[in-house]
Amino acid sequence: MKKLLIKNLGVTINNKQILKNLSLTVKSGEIHALMGPNGAGKSTLSSALMGDQNYELTNGSVIKMNGESLVDLSPNERALQGLFMSFQNPVEIPGLRIETFLREVHKNKFGGTTKEILKAIDFRKYINDLADEYGINTEFLKRGLNEDFSGGEKKRLEILQMAMIKPDFAILDEMDSGLDIDALRNISSGVNKIIAENNTGVIIITHYQRILDYIKPDFVHVIKSGEIVKSGGKELVKKLEEDGYGDI
Repeated sequence: MKKLLIKNLGVTINNKQILKNLSLTVKSGEIHALMGPNGAGKSTLSSALMGDQNYELTNGSVIKMNGESLVDLSPNERALQGLFMSFQNPVEIPGLRIETFLREVHKNKFGGTTKEILKAIDFRKYINDLADEYGINTEFLKRGLNEDFSGGEKKRLEILQMAMIKPDFAILDEMDSGLDIDALRNISSGVNKIIAENNTGVIIITHYQRILDYIKPDFVHVIKSGEIVKSGGKELVKKLEEDGYGDI
């Protein structure tokens, strides 16, 4: 079984410590929800896991995926190893056609290791079929990357990338941010499909219960002041909704 191991993770930025001795293990197919108040360190964790160079790891920090250390790898190298992150606010790149972007991502991820889709026309059929499978209008692929996208459109593109890449582990950073109820259901359905088909292990970072009504977590963790202070099952979400974080 594949495993993402985070052990004694400490993270500083501008000499200020954000995370301290944080430990978490995610196995294939598991869904872990990470909740906590603003400023607790949730997004810092996602950035540190993906190798954002603005964050410095303290001595003794361990990030391993499938037995291999990620600590010295660049974000691109971590992605190639099988780690995926869905951004809360994906960057907009006007003029870069989505289909072109996705083809380059596919070539970098799979070229030389699995059957390659070499011709543009072959890739177009592949990505159109995948978009249809996930309920995404193929006209969407002709647009610039996140150019003038709504929140729901940005998140649908993140799901399409995730479906194409088939990561071992995925970090979903506030994927429910800015979504109406219909978009939330569609996005959640896509995530559940990817987990079921690829046995992807997932960390969902969220403030709210509503996405966890659709993507049901196996484990729920509360982070405060840079540490995981409580863990439990789905019942913990309801308690947090009712009582908040004050008593934890």
